[in-house]
Amino acid sequence: MRTEVRIVAIAGRLPTIEAIGGLAGRRTGADTVHLIGTAATPLGGDELDIVIRVGAGARLAVRSVAATIALPGRHTPKSVARWHFEVGAGGELDVDPEPTVVAGGAEHVTTTTVRLAEGARLRLRERVRIGRTGEDHGYWSGDLHADVGDLPLLRHRLDLGADTVTDDALSGPRALESVLTYPDDRTVSTTGLDAALLPLAAGGTLFTRTGFRLATAPPPGAAAFGASRAAATTA
Repeated sequence: MRTEVRIVAIAGRLPTIEAIGGLAGRRTGADTVHLIGTAATPLGGDELDIVIRVGAGARLAVRSVAATIALPGRHTPKSVARWHFEVGAGGELDVDPEPTVVAGGAEHVTTTTVRLAEGARLRLRERVRIGRTGEDHGYWSGDLHADVGDLPLLRHRLDLGADTVTDDALSGPRALESVLTYPDDRTVSTTGLDAALLPLAAGGTLFTRTGFRLATAPPPGAAAFGASRAAATTA
């Protein structure tokens, strides 16, 4: 199955949504859209293309109503999701969907591209879990490329699950949380061996946390970003 979703936010208007395939979008607020599964996807062989554009001065929050379950298909275990985000000058995008769970035997590959104009704001959170209850095999690979204008902001890739370089008998992680925040002037910080907040040379930060399970605590800075967004909306 091929799924395509296009969401566009323009200042002073309600977001517009176009969708075909296994995902739909619903406006749940003046500047909030929830993604809703309308069919079992991604299955092996499925391709998802999600494009989200926020115009100059516009604001948009993107959420989902439930976790995404990646399942192996009859002919191939591999599914692909491509996410593309664009935020104009003075625009703000906050993306925080529910986790993606890669079922045993499934392979799910995600490619995310971000293009930010000067003065744009972004919080992009991704959570991945390998295996459902009683499963610990599955494979996920994620590429994240982000630019501010013509300046590279981040080039990042991480593989998770069975047969990856991070998979070992002692500490093989099965869950990942990643948050890209721009702009952000926080300094480097770590929590044990599992979580780190790293400042980026072009501004912003990347927070990553790995473990056997997804953490229940929110990532650092989430409340502050939400508060600034609420204050800007009220103003």
